[in-house]
Amino acid sequence: MGDRNSITSTAPGQTGDSLNPGSPVALDASKLKITLAQTLKPLQPIETLRFGQTFSDHMVVATHDPEKGWSAPELKPYGPITLDPQCSCFQYGGNVFEGMKAYLGPDGKARLFRPDMNMRRLEKSCARLALPPIDGDAVLELIKRLVDVDKRWIPKESGYSLYIRPTVIGTRPGLGLTPSDHAMLYVIASPTGPYFAKPISLLAVSENVRAWPGGTGGHKVASNYSPGFLPQRTAVEKGYDQILWLFGDDRRVTEAGVMNFFVVVKRDDEDGVDLITAPLDGTILPGVTRASCLALASDPEFHQEISMRLHPQEMVYTMSDLAKWSSEGKLLEALAIGTVAIVGPCDRIGYEGKDIVIPGDGLGPILDIQEGRTEWKGWGVVCA
Repeated sequence: MGDRNSITSTAPGQTGDSLNPGSPVALDASKLKITLAQTLKPLQPIETLRFGQTFSDHMVVATHDPEKGWSAPELKPYGPITLDPQCSCFQYGGNVFEGMKAYLGPDGKARLFRPDMNMRRLEKSCARLALPPIDGDAVLELIKRLVDVDKRWIPKESGYSLYIRPTVIGTRPGLGLTPSDHAMLYVIASPTGPYFAKPISLLAVSENVRAWPGGTGGHKVASNYSPGFLPQRTAVEKGYDQILWLFGDDRRVTEAGVMNFFVVVKRDDEDGVDLITAPLDGTILPGVTRASCLALASDPEFHQEISMRLHPQEMVYTMSDLAKWSSEGKLLEALAIGTVAIVGPCDRIGYEGKDIVIPGDGLGPILDIQEGRTEWKGWGVVCA
């Protein structure tokens, strides 16, 4: 905790379209206005951290107006925002977000894990909800500045990080049923530790679905999440940690809770194992950790690192397939994969009154790359 004077600075740069001075202004990270907090909050002991309940000293905010475009972004002390109750984000759910983490490497530098993928997904999510377009590269520069300013909030211990939540909400005033041409971008950050302390159990559910063809399941929009709260609560009441979402009459396996889902299956030809996940058919979120696991699994260099041959498979598979692989002793691992959980092992799946019990303890190399202990393909991006 400490006191310091409020400091406001503006980075040099240009905004607007120099060829079209009257056109709406694009988001410009070089115009960032910085006002530092006069008093810093005390850091919490890491053992008391709970996901998304403690926030760093600062946040980034910018707003979009249909005539002026994006405002100069501000990095300022964390605090409430003020919105009109008629804003479209409250009425029609025009909200998108990303989930990212900053890790502190052994060299003391803060790193983001493949942030360009998050930014491309943020741009696509905004487009899917007809929100004003946003430049993900500019957002990434703002995130780097926030991480650099609030670096002290990144725990040094392995498995801990600074979770970053860039969010874009529609702020068009009025109740008319039309896309929002007003918007607000804000970025907040929260120190966090391991999300799952032990392997998780899943309840396979088909009477509710997380996503459907032609919907928004392949985008990170807020309306994908709240409909899952009731089935999740039911799963907990039945003694399970999360939902395994099934789809269709054939009970296709899709995702686990809000995470991508993988299984590791022994091959009949004994040439290593298959790493299987559902294909990106529009109902599956294109997760950054998902893509990274598939890339590692297809890389011969990685096979040498782990002394195992992996065969990544993006394919449709069903609960009947899972039950068959389990009964034959081929189902070696089940993994819930995402930014928050990283790679979390699942030890049992409840389905039609019975449990499929699964061995295995997850794959660890992803965390080594994220925390900077292993350099791999330029995936770790230093913030400073």
